[in-house]
Amino acid sequence: MSYQPRLQTKYREEIIGKLMEQFNYKSIMQVPRLVKISINQGVGGATADKKLAETALVETTLIAGQKAVPTKSRKSISNFKLRDGMNIGARVTLRNERMYEFLDRLVSVALPRVRDFRGINDKSFDGRGNYSMGIKEHIIFPEIDLDKVSRITGLDVTFVTTAKTDAEALALLKALGLPFKNQK
Repeated sequence: MSYQPRLQTKYREEIIGKLMEQFNYKSIMQVPRLVKISINQGVGGATADKKLAETALVETTLIAGQKAVPTKSRKSISNFKLRDGMNIGARVTLRNERMYEFLDRLVSVALPRVRDFRGINDKSFDGRGNYSMGIKEHIIFPEIDLDKVSRITGLDVTFVTTAKTDAEALALLKALGLPFKNQK
């Protein structure tokens, strides 16, 4: 038997049955599932200092546990001193075991380290069952060595699901452990 992440096992054993009951699905194939998690870190100051883009690439790789690829500009904008093909950020897409491992680390380790954390906003759904959230300080991840950080940056995390509606995606992400704010 090969290794399976804790959240993947929880999804198969508990969450599928709970969602089938909640939304009256007739088949297990109708139950929404998490397809991928995309992590994106844009660096605004990369036009002036090329080391910022390289640092973002290394830090995103550490956070994700998978090699990040550089994001390149598509066109030149002279007002921003931006040239076509210049590295301006880093991104990585996680699937399968690495996706569940990252989600587990995000929920159980990183988000509790956020200052004055009261839950994540449930308004950032796109209407098709995908959820995006921003993290203001990348230093909440334990993989980042605080002594080596020259500049605190943020990053965007997008959860792509097979859910048809935002309500289904919200129920799925809540069941996976994402701490949404309590609505009154």
